[in-house]
Amino acid sequence: MKIEFDEKCPACHGTGLYVGMEERSGAAVVCQECKGTGCFHFVHTYEEFVGRDYTEDIKRVFQTNPGFCIGENERYKLEDFGGMPYLDWVDGKPFPKGSEMRAFVCPYEWYQNIDYDKVPKWKECWDNFGYTFAKCPNFPTKELCWEKFDEEVSNVT
Repeated sequence: MKIEFDEKCPACHGTGLYVGMEERSGAAVVCQECKGTGCFHFVHTYEEFVGRDYTEDIKRVFQTNPGFCIGENERYKLEDFGGMPYLDWVDGKPFPKGSEMRAFVCPYEWYQNIDYDKVPKWKECWDNFGYTFAKCPNFPTKELCWEKFDEEVSNVT
């Protein structure tokens, strides 16, 4: 399938002339996007969506990645990073407790990426605000933070 139409060139705002960082004092260059016409011919070819495709390449799905290389090696298995089996994700199951990258991040670091409403509002987090997470005095015992987080979440739901 294809969508095709003419639009006002977004690069030059329809003028046919481009003024960038290097053009000053009334100077302009011919817009390379529309070749000076002011009109950009947009073409997008696509495949109509009929449903999510299945892949056999994926074994495990993670809700997010806060900046780690996720993969298996002589030290780690995919499960060590949390996540859930691909087929569970395909079946629409929710990410279970413990699917966070608990060995690598604290609850605050994880949930600032996933759901900011779930970020812990603990005094110790705010007392250490401004640290990188790894430099927080509580980071070496982050498993205690996860225990506290799990306790609070189970009392809410």
